[in-house]
Amino acid sequence: MEIIVGKTAGFCYGVKKAVDGAMQEIEKEKVIYCLGELIHNKQIIEKLRKKGIKFIETIEQTKGTTIIRSHGEPKETYQKAEKLGITLKDFTCPNVLKIHKIVEKYKNNGYYICLCGSPTHSENIGTISYSGTQSMIIENEEEIPKLIEKIKTSKIKKVLLISQTTYSLKTFLKIEKILKETLPIDIELVTKNTICKATEYRQKETEKIAQQVNYMIIIGGKNSSNTKKLYEISKQKCEAILIETSEEINIEKLSKYNKIGIMAGVSTPKESIEKVIEKLKSISLA
Repeated sequence: MEIIVGKTAGFCYGVKKAVDGAMQEIEKEKVIYCLGELIHNKQIIEKLRKKGIKFIETIEQTKGTTIIRSHGEPKETYQKAEKLGITLKDFTCPNVLKIHKIVEKYKNNGYYICLCGSPTHSENIGTISYSGTQSMIIENEEEIPKLIEKIKTSKIKKVLLISQTTYSLKTFLKIEKILKETLPIDIELVTKNTICKATEYRQKETEKIAQQVNYMIIIGGKNSSNTKKLYEISKQKCEAILIETSEEINIEKLSKYNKIGIMAGVSTPKESIEKVIEKLKSISLA
């Protein structure tokens, strides 16, 4: 069996920064809190919990120093923390912080903000808080008619199109093209591709590997947006599975494949990838 492992698989810079930072903070503090899941990976969250980090849902639940997760938080969270006198350790991904600044700048210059991504994703909930009331999150191109109607109703003549850092590049470009073709001629459209390069490269490499193998294994949290997109890309080219740990691998099923590809999401630790490789090699040796 030949195994092809993606070079871009595993932690991105932002996730590594957040995990390393959280590990360092728990060594300094007796008690430390984290607002939401630091990253979308159950194994890492459990590891941090065992070290003493307490995970909470709202800033009001904290009783001490609080970590801001890699996905970031709404503007209001920082304001509440200041009023409550809470010390924050901000591990928001630098790319997400950059988007917050872009959104606030264009909002202040009178633009309607269109954010491509999931309306329930924590990153987008944080980002849209910087956009004011004249904004909309759209998940796919089917929502464009509703978006255009909202823009027309707002009477705003300038639109900014941006995206979640882990959004599908193909879908973003498709939405951009449709908007350019369908927005009224008197409305200015500014596009900022805010998909992070780590995500973009990973998606392209996943597609390339999936074209070369019989089967793709995507490793990562099943609640992770970027991981799910890698799985969607893979299954368009070959058979694929999305797993969180090596324990989910069906040895009997995979033994019939001679070429298997492996890719992992940005929140997947190196050890999870290594365990999957080890299990596949045991099939080859059997």
